[in-house]
Amino acid sequence: MSTIAPQRAQNPALAGLFLSVFLAMLDAQVVATALPRIAAEFGGTGAYAWVTTAYLLAGSVTAPLYGKLGDVFGRKRVLLGALALFLLGSLACGLAPSAATLVAGRVLQGAGSGGLFVSVGASLGEMFTPREGAKYFGWFSICFAVASLAGPVVGGVLTGLAGWRSIFLVNLPLGLVAVALLRTLDLPRRRREAPFDFAGVVLLGGAITGFTLLTPWSIGLGAATAVAFVFVERRAPAPVLPLRLFRDRTFTVSVLLSVLAGFAFLGSINYIAVFLQAEAGPAEGGLRLVPMTLAVSLSSVVASKVIARTGAYRWAPRLSMALGLLAVLGLTTLDEHSPLGLILPCLVVFGLAAGLNLQVLALATQNTAPHADRGAVAAGVNLARALGSSLGPVALGFAYNTGTHGVFLALLPVLALALVTAFALPHVPLHR
Repeated sequence: MSTIAPQRAQNPALAGLFLSVFLAMLDAQVVATALPRIAAEFGGTGAYAWVTTAYLLAGSVTAPLYGKLGDVFGRKRVLLGALALFLLGSLACGLAPSAATLVAGRVLQGAGSGGLFVSVGASLGEMFTPREGAKYFGWFSICFAVASLAGPVVGGVLTGLAGWRSIFLVNLPLGLVAVALLRTLDLPRRRREAPFDFAGVVLLGGAITGFTLLTPWSIGLGAATAVAFVFVERRAPAPVLPLRLFRDRTFTVSVLLSVLAGFAFLGSINYIAVFLQAEAGPAEGGLRLVPMTLAVSLSSVVASKVIARTGAYRWAPRLSMALGLLAVLGLTTLDEHSPLGLILPCLVVFGLAAGLNLQVLALATQNTAPHADRGAVAAGVNLARALGSSLGPVALGFAYNTGTHGVFLALLPVLALALVTAFALPHVPLHR
């Protein structure tokens, strides 16, 4: 039995949850093929790395904040607030008169997207028991994965048909549909009086920003603020990310795996898109991503059904990392001029690997967390994945100096470490 309302009564709300995640993830990748047009209109390329980075970074920094707000004020209100902020940022981007205002709009969008990822995951955790929720987390994975892989294709098509501003303005009607659907969401209303951890939020944001930028000064800043964050959180009466969560081995291992998976599977997607476009234009290159996207969806659905039936989930991240390592090993032997018949099977295996882990780790942590901490653990896992997906493009950019072959070589140790880490995930059967 579900914990809130019968499934049929919640179907419109579920559609709203999944649409919200789809929009937020789509905007993380959709600008890749539109950047040349943006550069041409505004005359320059200096700030355009920030069009992508600002979105990912804002989402990473705000994720723990939304988890805490949801625990105190209730998921529904926080979720609708995050969606409103995302749509405001989309409008600002679509109407931006300059590169600076476009980046500012992307910050607003990203700040909203951080709340969408966290609040949707935590809402599913409140609506269903872990065993029931497995299939819904699987659909969450599909929305997340399809949006991330289809982003470059959608961006290219919309930019070609209606200009680059359309990739942001299209969010408005779709977002309003999501708002209407989410108004039917039936979750407990709550308001808990608790001191707010402003110092923790600021220090965590500084640490994430420092480590994401990957410059000598920023890494130093990140390390210093991370140490200060630990010191402050140990004494905070209501910490934004309670350090006691890390006493749970499931949470700790899931956080590490989420960073590595975000880095490998999401952080590499733009380079894979460029790899596929080398011998074709953006449209055909985007179509070559379709088999990998279908593989992500297939493995997500199958994994969610098996987990819901058996209650066992450790096999999924282990198989994910093993298949990912196998796929990347194959890609290191190929180049842009290799036959498509050799490239696509490797990418299909890579897609199968990506689909096996995207939401399994969130499900595992929800299974072992106390009810009062569900927002915090959802925020922790989403923060870790967002951090990995933000670090990936930056770190892999250094390897890209030698071409996509360097990117694939750089992924090998990351996936090898992830495979070893996956075997440390404890076995805790999902609660019915």
